[in-house]
Amino acid sequence: MPSVLCICLSPTIQRTVTFDYLHINSVNRCRQYRQDASGKAVNSARVLNQLEPGCAVAVCPLGKTNAALFMELAEQDKIAVIPVETPGSTRECWTLLDRAQGTTTELVADEPADKYDFSDAQAEMLAEIETNIEKCDAVLIAGSCPKYFSDGLPAVIAKMASDKGKFLLADYCGENLQKTLALCTPAVIKINEEEFCSTFGFDLFITEEQLKNAVAEKSRTLGCIIVVTRGKKSTFAAENGAFVEFNSEKVRAVNTTACGDSFSAGFMHEYLRSHNLAESLAKGTWCAARNAESEVPGSVKAI
Repeated sequence: MPSVLCICLSPTIQRTVTFDYLHINSVNRCRQYRQDASGKAVNSARVLNQLEPGCAVAVCPLGKTNAALFMELAEQDKIAVIPVETPGSTRECWTLLDRAQGTTTELVADEPADKYDFSDAQAEMLAEIETNIEKCDAVLIAGSCPKYFSDGLPAVIAKMASDKGKFLLADYCGENLQKTLALCTPAVIKINEEEFCSTFGFDLFITEEQLKNAVAEKSRTLGCIIVVTRGKKSTFAAENGAFVEFNSEKVRAVNTTACGDSFSAGFMHEYLRSHNLAESLAKGTWCAARNAESEVPGSVKAI
């Protein structure tokens, strides 16, 4: 398995709280509670390392106030993390699991950062990424870019990977993806249906047939693979204009957090091995389904 550098600009300390039944406007006592090092690319790194121990490394900017906790949690899950210290705190998220209703509710708390200067941290992070891109075979960039970093930072990192000839999977959307495409084209663009439509200017209420045509045409125009996940519905994908549809796996979901990140990991793991789109969609779908069955965000097996 080729080595993968996972770049997570928005890492998270994820707190998953499980309730037998969650009562709104009431005191609730949880059944189970856990903490995990998280963030989209960190979740993908966890799954990649479960599929192939030692194949993935994550680069993360970590707020110095709680960076030690993040690193401790990452070590417990055997995720190799290259930390770049930033001012303030790493953000925290809470996932509330209601077993009776079978629902997943995620609460995200971004840390206030207006009073800090992040320019030195950004320069250090770019230096770490450039150094470690040299050592890897593939790069995965996933998640949003915090407002305290420079506008278009994901595009700069993507161009760096592209210039080094690395296989690149981009799992982000909107203006950051548009800026990336102005500089380079990732080998794989993986986004969900809403993100695809909003990024490329399609109506959110287009028919399935229209969406299939749009995915195929955008893939042909860009000369890359586009994968559009659609939750419980089938996944649409195209490689250089050749369209493929792959059915989702029906499961009894426990925690749907990080299913997309798990899909990205499975897809990348298989594609780097076989370069086969259909087999890669199958592996991504399998990983997303196993993640949904677990309380652990970004996992295909019990931890």
